[in-house]
Amino acid sequence: MQYDMLSLEARKRYKLLSSLVVPRPIAWVSTLSPNGVVNLAPYSFFNVMGHDPAVVALGILEHPEKSLKDTVRNITQTGRFTVNLVTEELALLMNQTATDLPCTESEADMAAVALCPAVANGVPGVAHSPVRLECQLMQVISTRTQQKIVLGEILSLYIQDELMIDPSAATIDLDAYTPIARMGGAGLYCRTSDRFNLARPDSQTQPLD
Repeated sequence: MQYDMLSLEARKRYKLLSSLVVPRPIAWVSTLSPNGVVNLAPYSFFNVMGHDPAVVALGILEHPEKSLKDTVRNITQTGRFTVNLVTEELALLMNQTATDLPCTESEADMAAVALCPAVANGVPGVAHSPVRLECQLMQVISTRTQQKIVLGEILSLYIQDELMIDPSAATIDLDAYTPIARMGGAGLYCRTSDRFNLARPDSQTQPLD
């Protein structure tokens, strides 16, 4: 089956891409409105896009009724956001915040999500998230619709002590870290505990990434 993505209905494009490009890590994004209201929402069109500088990318789809989602509006107006990574233990709580509230109300308050102060960007993070990326806006890229691609530089990285094997070598205990990821289909997620190793080819005989 071959699809012409330029003429395909937008909803079908979403269903195909969200089912095929998997698993996708979840960015549980906290932002502050100019009035100080904490917005908290999960996004799975997300990843890091480099380390020098350390860059986060968020793909935020258009809201079906409003011109912009609260997350994009807050990031654009304040230039700041925090990405909280989601583990198995936080899955249900994260899912509760995937709701549409007025911009004057906080999903964190609604779901009783414990927050913690920021170190570098002033945007509170999720206290029980084992990994938090405090970001400063670099660029918002607008596509032909209200869909936005947000690029942010990571100013500060928090890692729960229990996840560190050797802080001096920046070594993470992957058995202790239990992030979940988004799959296609309504409400479908996966665990990341089933892993395997492949030795990388010799860089002198094989091209690098």
